Amino acid sequence: MPNLTLLQINDVHVYLEPHAEIVWTGAGPETARMGGYARIASIFKAAREENPGGVLAMDCGDSFHGTPALVESKGRVLVPVLNALGLSAMTGHWDFAWGPEHLRDLAGGLDFPLLAANCHDGEGRPGPFPPTESFEVAGVRVGVIGLAATILGEMPPQFAGGLRFTDGIEEAREHAARLRDAGCGLVVVVSHLGFPQDCALAEAVDGLDVILSGHTHNRVQEAAECNGTLIIQSGCHGSFVGRLDLQVEGGRVTGHRHRLIPVTNDLPEDPAMVRLVSEAVADTAAMRDRVVGHTAELLHRATTLSAPMDDVLLAAIAAAAGTEIAFSNGWRYGAPIPPGPVTEHDLFCIVPMNPPVETVDMTSAEIRDLIEASLEAVFSRAPFGQRGGYLKRMRGLTIDAKIENPKGLRTQAIYGLDGRPLRDGDIHKVAFISRQGVPSRYDRNRTELPVSAIEALRKWFSDNDRVAAGCGRARLV
Repeated sequence: MPNLTLLQINDVHVYLEPHAEIVWTGAGPETARMGGYARIASIFKAAREENPGGVLAMDCGDSFHGTPALVESKGRVLVPVLNALGLSAMTGHWDFAWGPEHLRDLAGGLDFPLLAANCHDGEGRPGPFPPTESFEVAGVRVGVIGLAATILGEMPPQFAGGLRFTDGIEEAREHAARLRDAGCGLVVVVSHLGFPQDCALAEAVDGLDVILSGHTHNRVQEAAECNGTLIIQSGCHGSFVGRLDLQVEGGRVTGHRHRLIPVTNDLPEDPAMVRLVSEAVADTAAMRDRVVGHTAELLHRATTLSAPMDDVLLAAIAAAAGTEIAFSNGWRYGAPIPPGPVTEHDLFCIVPMNPPVETVDMTSAEIRDLIEASLEAVFSRAPFGQRGGYLKRMRGLTIDAKIENPKGLRTQAIYGLDGRPLRDGDIHKVAFISRQGVPSRYDRNRTELPVSAIEALRKWFSDNDRVAAGCGRARLV
């Protein structure tokens, strides 16, 4: 039996109940019914029965965001659910959507700390969240460092609320040494930096035993090892639980076994958690009964360059704004919607924060700069140059790109809907939602329309069930 078992969930995005999830096959994406906190609770309970007193369970963030029940309550319905899981610590990203003060209020109701060692105020002093915690587990003193998403400062201003978020390298180095000096035989990082960034962190910082990684939704089947550090990440939407069993002797890991556990329908549901989840979703449950339309194809966000769920979102935005060109951010969150009815609940899972549709005038050169910045953010050669998310979603444009080229030189050509290259000097009215769709530095005739993303989607689904081919996308050449 191992001395210590680490359990991990990450990027659940408050999918409280079982839901459709992408399952990849040789023929392409399919869906299976997966997830749900009641089944996650049963997995946690089984691990604790196997290793009594030897289990730590961590949440790597993106929990306080995503589905209608969470948005309606601004996170409050999740607090008793997370407490019932018996978590030891967590960190955050979209959890900051209503600002640091609101998150601190939510964290005050938790039975465990929300850690963010890389969070600082405007003067460089430590932020409002503790950097570390330590635990005595199965005869091993475990030091835990929390690292929140480094990109929070680049999101809408209310997320960071004036706080500054670093890459965490210096903080991890300092706190790892301090925890070792305090007698910790194991140092664990609970991170929302992203898998490539966590690999770079491990290479840069000696003395980290384990990084529990989040943000990039990787389904890591075998624990990666970088500079002696074990790194795991466990998918998204609560469809998988990561379990890392460790043998620790003399202050070092002498053996390990990792399992990526699918949260499937054949698993039992914990009765107490079933009741908590039912209470959490009660106020928004009726949204599942309100059918707004149908889809003839599987809608998902599981691919890097473009995805059918965002093709629908962009079609709705463009129709609402009366434009050919539309942009949206390359969000990863949002469980797939299988062919069939689409409900009001589904719409709020596609775009939980429901921003307004906006338009702005952009030159051909500005569109190229926007696309180049997105290509760099996804395919940067430097891990911390990768800012998270997939390629910016686009409608009305086709991009030829060489991702192997250096920064600023990847875009080979940009074509409009007529198949012709965009002409230098032309100005194009484009539609978008959220500052991440078109950053605020592009402000020529920026206009907020009296229609929200959800309203645009309702209208689109009332008239359509399939996105026309050729709406635009990036292709690698």
